[in-house]
Amino acid sequence: MRVGGWAADAGLGVIFAAVLAFWAYRIADSWGGGYWGFDCAAGAVVCVIALARRFDPARAAAAGLAVAATAALAARFADLPSEPGPGMALGLAVLVGTAVRALPVVTACGVAAGGLAVATGSLLTAHTLAAGVPSVTAMNVLVWAAAVVAGLFPRLLDARRRAVAEGVRRAERLRLARELHDVVAHHVTGIVVQAQAARLVAHKSPGKAGDALAEIEAAGSDALAAMRRVVGLLRDPDEPAARAPGGPGGLGGLDELVGRFEAGGRAVRLRLPDEEETATWPPEVAGTVYRVVQESLTNISRHAPNSRSVTVSVERDRETLTVEVADDSPRGPSRHHQRGGYGLIGMRERVEALGGTLRAGPRPGSGWSVRATLPVPRAKALPERARR
Repeated sequence: MRVGGWAADAGLGVIFAAVLAFWAYRIADSWGGGYWGFDCAAGAVVCVIALARRFDPARAAAAGLAVAATAALAARFADLPSEPGPGMALGLAVLVGTAVRALPVVTACGVAAGGLAVATGSLLTAHTLAAGVPSVTAMNVLVWAAAVVAGLFPRLLDARRRAVAEGVRRAERLRLARELHDVVAHHVTGIVVQAQAARLVAHKSPGKAGDALAEIEAAGSDALAAMRRVVGLLRDPDEPAARAPGGPGGLGGLDELVGRFEAGGRAVRLRLPDEEETATWPPEVAGTVYRVVQESLTNISRHAPNSRSVTVSVERDRETLTVEVADDSPRGPSRHHQRGGYGLIGMRERVEALGGTLRAGPRPGSGWSVRATLPVPRAKALPERARR
């Protein structure tokens, strides 16, 4: 358990003890004798179970409800003070709220229904039925309702966050699928052109037909490699196909992107490989590089207004490509939370779809960096006659 969890439970234990002691004093003052002992003991058992709920919330809730129901029946037949008392009600509220917050829907509903049954079951032990709804029953029902609301609200927030995150992932998959569709179309076009050239070669020089077929085979292998990256991605047929910035291969769009960012008053150091090298990269890789830089610069504009300079570097080491965007903004207490938005989810989805990795976090000293690593297979250029 985290330190914060231990501290919260320690504070909760102090509250439990205070409520149990207060209610024992009230019972002793109004009922006299040792009537307070049963309520204090039963309430203490439920409170201890509530403090141990983190180990197994479902079993803890079932045990707490069972103890509360047993205490209510015992109070009914032994003519003891009404149960559940405030201490036990508070312990049950913690158990019910935790179950509603964390357990599966069916189990959570079962625990909530059990809590309501125990709360309304306090009518059996009430001693003032003629005066309307007994105060102990009203207290138990109100505490139960507050527990359900306290557990349901964060559960709904978590569900909304998951839905938004899934929507971001799906949108990124659709965008990548559209770009890869264009990549495959590019490869298939090259295959068609080479097949047409092979027909001419077969008529004029049958002995050279084997070379043409080998070139077609190589182009087909490239197309299959690109197609494998599309597997598992969905494409929305209602949206028009979108081409990656800069066209197939190359990083021509980065200069314009950085220029627009510099217009906002920040200096950008841009380090790119030679154009001859970037032109041979697969289009889906070049599009992902652009997307990482674009999203990173957008995050800097939104969440790092005090940054003065940004470094964008794209480096290749053999068959590994590294993209890093780093700023120099001072570190703030809430910055990590601000910079962990849904844009990172989309970038990570795209990078991992291509077999790469993405890391985002604070830099040593100050600033923030986004670093993506992508595999870059060696590209095969189309033969000269296929480009004509």
